[in-house]
Amino acid sequence: MKFFIDTADLEQIQEAQDMGILDGVTTNPSLMAKVGVKGQDAINEHYKKICDIVKGGDVSAEVFATDFEGMVKEGTALAALNKQIVVKLPCTKAGIKAVKYFHDKGIKTNCTLVFSVGQALLAAKAGATYVSPFVGRLDDISSDGVALVAHIVEVYREYGYTTQVLAASIRHTQHIIECLDAGADVATCPLKAIEGLLNHPLTDKGLETFIADSKKMI
Repeated sequence: MKFFIDTADLEQIQEAQDMGILDGVTTNPSLMAKVGVKGQDAINEHYKKICDIVKGGDVSAEVFATDFEGMVKEGTALAALNKQIVVKLPCTKAGIKAVKYFHDKGIKTNCTLVFSVGQALLAAKAGATYVSPFVGRLDDISSDGVALVAHIVEVYREYGYTTQVLAASIRHTQHIIECLDAGADVATCPLKAIEGLLNHPLTDKGLETFIADSKKMI
């Protein structure tokens, strides 16, 4: 399973890259605003900086438009910034149409805001590179986000779709493990959730013992 970091924070992206675990980045307008990036020119420059850090990995850049023509215009401009850019489109009728348009142009897409296997099916048929089911948001309404990921994976494998299942809206480390078991191709999450995979009391205990024994030897 690949790891994408869900942020626009350059320091966190660099930290994940330095750890050697970064495969890509996902962003959205809210994440851009969170780090104080405003205005299309500034946003475009920020995407270029992210691509420079990721070194070849895919970087999802979300359109603001909700109509087909607007999505095509914005997505085309975003894709022109860097070959690593993946145009991120909402799973709406216009969004699915735009996915097909960009697929035919050879431009990668990430179909986002997916909450059902039916939506994921349409995204795959239109040629999406990635489909992003939102795990945490489904859990928030007492539904099962991980079960949706598993269902999409099963359908894609059964019918031979090449669209990658990108588990999104991951809130914590256990979500990562559950999505791994469900067969997700990618997990996009905060760096903190990824770092949580390192935590284990036996590792901490073993390190304490090692340090104590090392001091005795010195």
